[in-house]
Amino acid sequence: MAELKAGDPAPNFDTVDHTGKAVSLKGLKGKNIILYFYPKDNTPGCTKESCGMRDQYDVAAAKNTVILGVSADSAASHQKFVDKYSLPFSLLMDEDKSIIEAYGAWGEKNMYGKKSMGIIRTTCVIGPDGKIRWIGKGKGAEDHVLEMLEHVDA
Repeated sequence: MAELKAGDPAPNFDTVDHTGKAVSLKGLKGKNIILYFYPKDNTPGCTKESCGMRDQYDVAAAKNTVILGVSADSAASHQKFVDKYSLPFSLLMDEDKSIIEAYGAWGEKNMYGKKSMGIIRTTCVIGPDGKIRWIGKGKGAEDHVLEMLEHVDA
């Protein structure tokens, strides 16, 4: 699959969040979406990133923006993560990695010289029209939410 870029239609997804509520890209039409892919619940970098999203949640909401996190963890793991850090947004289920792969967030990683396949920290800003406004890979875990918010309509 070709690498996604700004201006491309965002790949559709239909899944459930950590509470079992159905979530789809089509169901969010008309809203800005920050869709972020992270490797694992309760790890240091992923916790910093998710807490950064949490801390800017009200700013995002004021800009008609929904924040959604995606990893391959189980619903139980997501629920514990949400509860532990008071995350006010949904974490989407993607245990088969279909959404992760559709957005190009699965690939080879190199950590401390060891290569492995895994989730590459990736964030997309999707506009109300369903097109990608901004996409970033490998951004710093905690502070790129402010950069993303520059790409949404108020």
